[in-house]
Amino acid sequence: MASRSFSSAYIADCVQGRLVGSDLEVDGIGTLANATSSQLSFLANSRYRSSLTTAKAGVVLVGEADLPLVPNSAIVVANPYLAYAKISQLYAGNQLSSGVAKSAAVAVDAVISSSAQICDGVVIESGAQIGDSVYIGPNSVIGAGAVIGNQTRIAANVSIYNDVQIGENCRIHSGAVIGADGFGFAPDGGRWEKIAQLGRVIIGNDVEVGAGTTIDRGALDDTLIEDGVKLDNQIQIAHNVIIGENSAIAGGCAIAGSTRIGKQCTIAGMSGVTGHLEIADGTHITAMTLVSRSITEPGAYSSGTAVEPHRQWKRNAVRFRQLDELAKRVSELEKLVEQLSSKDQD
Repeated sequence: MASRSFSSAYIADCVQGRLVGSDLEVDGIGTLANATSSQLSFLANSRYRSSLTTAKAGVVLVGEADLPLVPNSAIVVANPYLAYAKISQLYAGNQLSSGVAKSAAVAVDAVISSSAQICDGVVIESGAQIGDSVYIGPNSVIGAGAVIGNQTRIAANVSIYNDVQIGENCRIHSGAVIGADGFGFAPDGGRWEKIAQLGRVIIGNDVEVGAGTTIDRGALDDTLIEDGVKLDNQIQIAHNVIIGENSAIAGGCAIAGSTRIGKQCTIAGMSGVTGHLEIADGTHITAMTLVSRSITEPGAYSSGTAVEPHRQWKRNAVRFRQLDELAKRVSELEKLVEQLSSKDQD
């Protein structure tokens, strides 16, 4: 990838920051510990403040309070981490070269923008629509009737099934599967009768889908991923799930069928949400939590136990198995105390 360089004054303008010190050319971004004199770094967590005074970065993004600690130039911003996120996109290097590779297999009635880039080995089936400045990486498959919105990037080896709709400015990473059948079967005397999955997957704008993540199509109604949702790697989204705007789900999570996740929710890694639930807007679920009932009030929710020494965990595991019996004994003791108190009052 060709190197990129921007002046620190230009970078400051991009994030509505104030440049303090010399204007210099910045050719990359690095951590406080490793950035060079031609790179930019940032302080977004107070635990790394001690590294600021010895940082060799040519320019550092900081808040006003940390400005006196910067040894070289600084860009003062209200939120250094958010500013870093925006600046990182300047160096991402996602240049697009329009055209359809000779080895791509494109149906004659597919509609492809002249500004799209279709790489080697891509398959685009009948009736698919590919918008302006779309990138589709090698060996990806776009199913019949699928719609890919403007400026969306689809990495290599992605499978997008028929009639899926993906909005604008989305990122779909390698190995993602969007629109496969949901897990629908009717029991029939010891065997299973498949239920045809007739719905679609509808993905809004500015959505990111991580590597290896699967989003199943609806059984009848559509599976919906609303604007601004961010999905990490290796997540399972079952049929008819709805994920509200600007929610974020970390890797290894599973959302069972027909559950509705509200807006601006976060679900930390390896968590599971059972089916047919409602999760309120603004809910935050911590790592490895099992959600088995609806959540009607926003806030932070957890389940399970935190790590502890193994011997202590074994003792507590035994106690956990005894909880039912202990609860009965406590209830009996409470009744006994109540009886004794009544006699004392008499």
